[in-house]
Amino acid sequence: MRVVAFGGGHGLSASLRALRGQGRDLDITAVVTVADDGGSSGRLRAERSALPPGDLRQALAALAAERPDTQQTAELFQHRFAPDGRDHSSLDGHTVGNLVLVGLMEQLGDPVSALDHAARMVDASGRVLPMAVKAVGIEADIRGADPRRPGMLLTVVGQHAVAVAPGHVEAVRLTPADPPACPEAVAAVEAADWLIFGPGSWYTSVIPHLLVPELAAAIVASPARRLVTLNLAAEPETWGLSAADHLAALRWYLPALKVDTVLADGTAVGDPEPVRRAAESLGARLVLAPVAVADGSPRHDPAALGKALVPVLGASR
Repeated sequence: MRVVAFGGGHGLSASLRALRGQGRDLDITAVVTVADDGGSSGRLRAERSALPPGDLRQALAALAAERPDTQQTAELFQHRFAPDGRDHSSLDGHTVGNLVLVGLMEQLGDPVSALDHAARMVDASGRVLPMAVKAVGIEADIRGADPRRPGMLLTVVGQHAVAVAPGHVEAVRLTPADPPACPEAVAAVEAADWLIFGPGSWYTSVIPHLLVPELAAAIVASPARRLVTLNLAAEPETWGLSAADHLAALRWYLPALKVDTVLADGTAVGDPEPVRRAAESLGARLVLAPVAVADGSPRHDPAALGKALVPVLGASR
């Protein structure tokens, strides 16, 4: 079964770990946003004109084989250089995997070849691809981004700035508006049995995939079934949005999108009826399952998420 998972950051990592736990019967492709402009990724993007590697690195680590050698390599990829108390170093804040990926991109001249090589280094249970072949920007019109002027609509530029800005996002867009999609990602979507969206930062990790024209067209035209995994709690960029509003946002940015299943944690959604109606407006059925970690924090437990995915994905076999 061919599964394509869209997103970035910790949300996509949880989804990939859940899928990886289902064994080698799944052919997994992660399609990852390339808009990050903060931290190590932002520095490498600015200094080396590279695709921001951080979300790509996290996806590779999530798909790494469970053998001790590959897990050690994955942990090395995730190792971040911390200040040592002496003079500032140019390595401070960088992760080893980010540097490796940018080095491979420069050496091989192609981000897909670089990612495929890095995937072999960790014996990844799937492929990691960028959603676009060039780095993109994100900007959003946010009402209340300036607490001193809560009623004013301001344009906030940059993924990191959008993700942490207060206020209500009224529109989000990519710059440029029509970035070239990664051809291999488009091909994976066309051949997929399932397309999985979320969990993750809605406006900066999930919806950006719907704003790449070639990728959006492939998502709409694909014969695959589609699953949306809802978040467990609102984030700064979606503060005030209900679970049903998250689903409405998908339709707003890609009106032709049809969904088969919406997966949510019953405790997180509260009253399920508004979510059920929002799911039905996309053509989907709502599945409620306990998918959060046991400590009560708003994080998906990969094992629990994998258990919830088994009957959903298996229904298409």
